[in-house]
Amino acid sequence: MATPRRAAVLGSPITHSLSPVLHRAAYQELGLAGWTYDRFEVDEAGLPAFFETLGAEWAGLSLTMPLKRAVIPLLDEVGETAASVEAVNTVVFTEDGRRVGDNTDIPGIVAALREHGIGQVDSAAILGAGATASSALAALSRICPGEIAVYVRSEARAAEMRQWAERLEVAVRIADWADAEQALRAPLVISTTPAGVTDALARSVPERPAALFDVLYDPWPTDLAARWSAYGGAVVSGLDLLVHQAVLQVEQMTGLAPAPLDAMRKAGERALAAR
Repeated sequence: MATPRRAAVLGSPITHSLSPVLHRAAYQELGLAGWTYDRFEVDEAGLPAFFETLGAEWAGLSLTMPLKRAVIPLLDEVGETAASVEAVNTVVFTEDGRRVGDNTDIPGIVAALREHGIGQVDSAAILGAGATASSALAALSRICPGEIAVYVRSEARAAEMRQWAERLEVAVRIADWADAEQALRAPLVISTTPAGVTDALARSVPERPAALFDVLYDPWPTDLAARWSAYGGAVVSGLDLLVHQAVLQVEQMTGLAPAPLDAMRKAGERALAAR
């Protein structure tokens, strides 16, 4: 009989998370009958106590907001990728009981772009400057040697992005959100804003757009993504990112590779269609 192993996604709110669907689909394809994957509503205040309840059967955790930075003091080791943006979305429990943090969002962004034929761009634009934007900036540092324009709505956010740019050693130009229409002409646009924020920009999509990566997946498509696609531009969705970062999590937690990307994507698509 297979040794029971556990994994889960933590966050607040968490009921919307597709992670259980993706990871369970992977376990089924990989024949991991003894593995379970759950979701738990956990906020920053409750995170240390949750960690104290974890036994030897735990293989790993996926973390969403607001826990990606709060978890760092609870870890024994933080990988270079996660440390570069001070954000951990993956915790793996080693056989000797150590807690190791990583960030699969950043390579997940790169992998999702690559799957759509976008390997390198000369310049790029980011819409928004929140937590996801820092991961987007880190991903672009790997594929964009030129200037990255970041469109923000506050000076506080602008200051944060300047700090991340300096830390990541990338060339960033901070621009006002009022000029966000200009971003749409970049070779690659990454939208990291909440639902509805970019709807007004849809009418400004150029006739021949290049590539758009919209990190949202529910609801989908966004107005911006729908117009972009209608004009023939390449569109990468938040589901693409979710699946690619989950693939890396499954591989790290189970020690098995490659994880079944196609089965995980189809499971995610079915779950979204049923909502």
